[in-house]
Order: sequence, then C-alpha cells, then structure tokens
Amino acid sequence: MRSVLAIGIALSLSACSLAPEFSTPEVAVPEVYKEAPAATPAADPGNDAWKPAEPRDGEARGAWWTVFGDPQLDEYETRAAGANQDLAAALARLEGSRALVRLARADQLPRLDAAAGAARTRPSAHQPGNPVAGSNSYNSFQFGLSAQYEVDLFGRVRDSVRAARADAEADESLYQSLLLAVETDVAQRYFALRALDAELAVLNDTVTTREAELAIFEQRFKAGDIGAFDVERARTELDSARSEVQAVTRQRAQYEHALALLLGEAPANLDVAPAALATHVPNIPAGLPSALLERRPDIAAAQRRMIAANARIGVARAAFYPILNLTAEAGFSADSAGDLFKWASRTWALGPLAGALIAAPLFDGGRNKANLAGAEASLDAEIASYRQTVLNAFREVEDGLAALRTLEQQSASTASAAHSAARALELANARFQAGATGYLDVLDARRTLMTVRRQQKQLDGARATAAVGLVKALGGGW
Repeated sequence: MRSVLAIGIALSLSACSLAPEFSTPEVAVPEVYKEAPAATPAADPGNDAWKPAEPRDGEARGAWWTVFGDPQLDEYETRAAGANQDLAAALARLEGSRALVRLARADQLPRLDAAAGAARTRPSAHQPGNPVAGSNSYNSFQFGLSAQYEVDLFGRVRDSVRAARADAEADESLYQSLLLAVETDVAQRYFALRALDAELAVLNDTVTTREAELAIFEQRFKAGDIGAFDVERARTELDSARSEVQAVTRQRAQYEHALALLLGEAPANLDVAPAALATHVPNIPAGLPSALLERRPDIAAAQRRMIAANARIGVARAAFYPILNLTAEAGFSADSAGDLFKWASRTWALGPLAGALIAAPLFDGGRNKANLAGAEASLDAEIASYRQTVLNAFREVEDGLAALRTLEQQSASTASAAHSAARALELANARFQAGATGYLDVLDARRTLMTVRRQQKQLDGARATAAVGLVKALGGGW
C-alpha cells in the first residue's frame, strides 16, 4: 500500500495545470493626473508628514488621520477599528475564506478512515450458495482502516486550491478596503459635525446680537424714536435666526448618530461635545497614477478575483479528463469478539476495485462544456470589473484633487467677501445711527455677513472632508 501511495504522490507532484497562463489585463494609465498641480511641494516634517501608502496592498494603511492634529478624532478612529460591526462581519467572512483554503488543501492529502462494526445474521434457506436449509444464525465482527487518495493528474485539486487562496486574498483586500472606508467615514462625519458646530457658533452669535438689537428697538419704540415696523422687522430677523439654529442643530444630531453607528454604539450612548473645527488641511501629494494600481486594496481585490476565476477554468477543463483514485483497506474480521484481533483474522483489499479506480467522462449531456463556458465567462466578467475598478479609482483621485483645488480658491474668495461684508455692516450701522438710512440696510448687511461667515465654516468643513476623500482615493497613507 505504501508503494501505491508513493506512486500516487509522485504523479500528483508532477501533474500539470490546465488553467490558462494568467497575466494582468492592460489598462490605459495616464502619466499624470489632470487635476494635479504642476509641482506638488514636499510634505513638511511636522503634521504635514503625510505620504501615500507604499505600493503593497497587504500592509496596513497607518494612522493617517493624525496629520489633522485632532485628539478627539484619533480616539474615535481607534474605537471604530475595534467596534465597528461591518468590520467585524467582514473579518468573519475573511476567516471563512481562509477555512475554505484549508478545506481545498485537504484534498491534496490522503484520507484515512477507521470503521468498526458488529452484526448477527441468519441466512435465508433459499439464499444462493447456502446448501443447508435453515442454517443457524452467526455473528460477525469487523474493524478496519481505509485510505483514499486522488492522484491530481490534470491539476484539478491544485487549481481548486489556487482559486480558494485567491478568493481568500481578495476577501483580505476587501477587508482592508472596508477598513479604509470606515476610517474615512469616521473622519468625514466628524469634520462635518465640527463644521456644524462652527456654523452654530456663528448663528448663536447672530441670535445674541439680534436679541440685544430687539431690546434696544423696543426701548426706542416706547420713546417714540422709531415705528412699529422696525420693531417687527427686528423680531422677524431674530426668530429667523433661531429657526436656523434649530435646523443646524437637527443636522448635527443626525451626524452624531451616524458617527455613533460607525463606532459600533447606540446613538443614545454617544454625546459629542461642541468644539472648534480644526482648519489645518495637510498637503496631500497624489503621486503617480501607475502607483495607484498597487496601492488601492479594492484594485488588489479585483485582481485576486481574476486569478481565482482563471484557476477555475483549469478546474473546469480537468473535468474532461480521467480521475485516478487510489484506495486501500486493511483490518480484522471474525465471528467472535475474542478472535477479532488475532493474526489469522486479518483482512486487506488492494486491487482493481479497491486499489485504483479510473473514471473518465463518456457522455455528460454537455455539462462539462457548459461549466467550462461559464468559467471562461466569469473570467471575462472579472476582467471587465477590474478595468472598471481602475477607472473608478482614477476618477476618485481626480475628483479629490479638483475638490481641494477649487475649495481652496473658493475659500480665498469667501474670506475676501467676509471682509467686505463686515466693512459694509459698519458703514450701514453708522449711516443708520446718523439717520441717513433705514434699518433695512443694517439688516441686509448683517444678513449678508452672517451668510458669508457661515459659508466660511462650511468651506472649512468641506476642505477637511475633501482631504479625507483624497486620502481614501489614494488608498490611504502613513
């Protein structure tokens, strides 16, 4: 039996694979990003020390969020990595894929089973080969070992292992992609919440100012200096400002609830105290588009899926060829338990039926051909999906670069507008105090200043979230 198994193992090691040779499909890669600046300055050694992840998709992305210098964000990122339920589910799926790899590898080794049994039998009087009618009943006891092994002549088992391994690697890359998505979602929700905090600060200042103005107007109305129209107008502006405070407060609550979900907590258990928005946005070099193919985990996952689909073509092709199974049995058989393990009770089987069985398909109704066609179509689909994933990655980087560039220009214009609006309010107040104009001009100037200041806070938040989006598009960094 050892010699037969040795021959089978030798044949398996020398087996060929019927899978086509795999090569990564060609994808048109631009030399540079269209939206990238002509020359990207190097990162500063301090908080700006952000750099793209090296082109090794299997490595961790690092604590890239620390470049924003916000300790509260750092804490939330750490909590999300350990408690997010989507990550927990993805990790469980990854463990399942790894178990399937071990299952596929088990087919490369012989299988050894043990069996034991006991029976009492009474043969029929008319049973062929039984010359004595109504013969007595008898006992039988058996104990034995059986071994089975498939000689992988055409690489079916090995290609199955390759496919399972590639699937597991794809799931691992998808886990890394989901981890990066959770990290960026936490940062973006956090910065959006802080931007709303900044807006609320502007609106609360506006409410305080308008409450003071309304009190003054009511006193002047009682003194007969102004009419009821000015008082009602001031009261309307105050109520409008209070309404906007409630609208922004509602938005803030929704972002806080979304952040709690990312942290794996019930919304009732998370209370984020208001704080200022960190306006520091790090410089993020985009690097070369060619490096993106090796940096993004979703692209790596798409490539692994192609490898798995390619290996399954080999499995489908192997079904057209014979399968060689080696089996052997050895044990003991006796009519009494006391004689079961005596040397004379030994039995073994190693021959054409138990020792080697070759099965070859003759007619299967086209099943193997259809299975091969399906495997080839699956590879074509994965190739198209890979190319689409690459194109989408390039689009996301271009979007991120364009967003940061335009938001920076928009912020500069809004800052200039805020300066002009503040000056206009000063002039309107002076003219109103001098009696040269009505209070409507003051209200319009104040409303414009509040709108511009809110836009500034919104743009600060948008720049931070856009920077996080570009980090995600680039595949992370450390």
